[in-house]
Amino acid sequence: MSNKVLIVIDVQNDFCPGGALAVDDGDAVVPVINALMGEFPHVVLTQDWHPAGHSSFASSHPGKAPFDDTDMPYGPQRLWPDHCVIGSDGAAFHPDLETSRAELIIRKGFRPGIDSYSAFFENDHQTPTGLTGYLRERGLTDLTLVGLATDFCVAYSALDAVKQGFSASVLLKACRGIDLAGSMETMMGKMRDAGVEIN
Repeated sequence: MSNKVLIVIDVQNDFCPGGALAVDDGDAVVPVINALMGEFPHVVLTQDWHPAGHSSFASSHPGKAPFDDTDMPYGPQRLWPDHCVIGSDGAAFHPDLETSRAELIIRKGFRPGIDSYSAFFENDHQTPTGLTGYLRERGLTDLTLVGLATDFCVAYSALDAVKQGFSASVLLKACRGIDLAGSMETMMGKMRDAGVEIN
């Protein structure tokens, strides 16, 4: 049991109803996740943490709108409304999320020129967040991922977890998705194909 860790992805105000990039029913995960924390000996939180003018914001690309795609040096990038700006209320964790159980908070997306969906790597798939080393050094090998959004940051984190040699499962009752142009079905398929357990 001591090698099990709950990884809570981006349960922040901007991803909850009323936020800049709200996920439908996103705040419904909060009581579920709080209850789950009592079942795990270790808890890690991630936090989207963007500087103003971040390159993933549509407002940084004249003529582009939120949810358009563009090409970045590291590959294709979906553009988003300005969200989770460092120090803003939108970047804060949902006020009802039990954060005191967290042994580590990983902040991602703070480099101005590159986005970061995964808890493990930025979107170039090369720049690490440091989470892999932290988990390995502590012997935490069995990962359960929950949070927002299922088809983006949760899915990319789960896929990278498997690539890094961890056992990964996604608990859908504690996740909510965006589902842009079929992204939910696509990412669920990718997770299953990669060996992520989906419950």
